[in-house]
Amino acid sequence: MRNSAEAAVDVLGEAKVALDPGLSPSQIDILEDRFSIRFSPDHARLLSLAVPRGPGWVDWLGEPAEVNARLAAPVEGVLFDVRHSDFWPEEWGDRPGDIFTTLRVARERLMAMPKLVPLYAHRYLPAAPASSGAPVLSVHQTDVVCYGSSLFAYVRREFLGIPDEERPTHHVEFWSDLAEGRWL
Repeated sequence: MRNSAEAAVDVLGEAKVALDPGLSPSQIDILEDRFSIRFSPDHARLLSLAVPRGPGWVDWLGEPAEVNARLAAPVEGVLFDVRHSDFWPEEWGDRPGDIFTTLRVARERLMAMPKLVPLYAHRYLPAAPASSGAPVLSVHQTDVVCYGSSLFAYVRREFLGIPDEERPTHHVEFWSDLAEGRWL
């Protein structure tokens, strides 16, 4: 049986998404070291098969500052809502009285959560140790939506308009809770 990444590449080809040749294992290792991330198995497999390119896609071999900004966006978006919308999960304890301490504590909490790795636009896969079959999350500040129960389901939805009828089988700490409306 084909895995999610292989099926996703077929869908991207069907949708006429421009695809560059896949990355070698050593190129993926270099990217993981450069950006202090670990791709999930599905994400790594996708990038080893083909690298989608064009507007919205991450140019992993391009400007590092742009990649770093995309990697930082989920945390920075939540921090924006901490500052401007009084977002503060009760699990974080009492909200500090001053904004500088509030933001420092929030950043510390967020850095302990699973890292999200950009896939397309503001769609993210959780970083490893997430296993194969992890959901794709749409993240804009604390507005988080499960946009695909798997990589394959996501690309079918995003690029072919085929609804995803499956529920995610993986829970991504904090981020899935936001998607389920736990604190909003």
